[in-house]
Amino acid sequence: MPELPEIASRAREMKAELVGKTIRAVEVLQPKCLNVPPEQFAAALTGARLLDVTFRGKWLFVETTLGWLLLSLGMGGEILLVTRETLPAKYRLMFDFEDASCLAVNFWWFGYAHYVPAGQLESHTMSARLGPNALDLTLEELGALLTRQRKRLKSLLLDQGQIAGIGNFYIHDILFRARLHPQRLSNSLSEEEVGALWRAIHDGLQPSLDKGGAWYERDLHGQTGGFLRAELLIGYTEGQPCPVCGAPIEKLKTGGTSSFICPHCQPEG
Repeated sequence: MPELPEIASRAREMKAELVGKTIRAVEVLQPKCLNVPPEQFAAALTGARLLDVTFRGKWLFVETTLGWLLLSLGMGGEILLVTRETLPAKYRLMFDFEDASCLAVNFWWFGYAHYVPAGQLESHTMSARLGPNALDLTLEELGALLTRQRKRLKSLLLDQGQIAGIGNFYIHDILFRARLHPQRLSNSLSEEEVGALWRAIHDGLQPSLDKGGAWYERDLHGQTGGFLRAELLIGYTEGQPCPVCGAPIEKLKTGGTSSFICPHCQPEG
């Protein structure tokens, strides 16, 4: 599943390469990903010129002269800049531009492509409920968020309505960097621990963002991200030695997800 480093990378690439292009035609092969009927979706965006591309959490926001195109890759997918001569084997949506290039969008399991009229972005409930992007939170904002909640730390950090962009791939290393157990109550953290967590969020996400995201996601031209599995500190390394103390990494069941921790560096108490 793409998280902040992957979505931010796609937004950066799309902004650099798509802004200024005009949509000539829209092809929909998977109507269930839309929020309006296919005919309405295509009519609304045909003739639109792309103005900007931003992101929030796991959503991409494409601003056009005729309203907004909102994309979420869900559990994963690809957004590829191609031509009709170089189409990928599978795609769910196709946006043909006037310069003969195309944007092919594919969802691996599920995803969304929503149209929102200009001036009505706040009415899109799926994105309006999102919290601030994880890398945009100030130290003070993070501290206030943690203090007013009484939730298990991992659950709070994965709650997209509180903090947007962190998922179950990067969370293990973030908590390890902060030396915090995933089951700690959020309002139990000291001022020093809040600072450690804030730094860990940045140190856990920025390296992947700098490299275009993780190796299992592809960029606009089909190239894989440069952040490799070997760069994970403890995530998905059950039984391997902790890089700090050498204790075996443990896999725990935490709510509906699994967590990887060092029992020595991340005590529960």
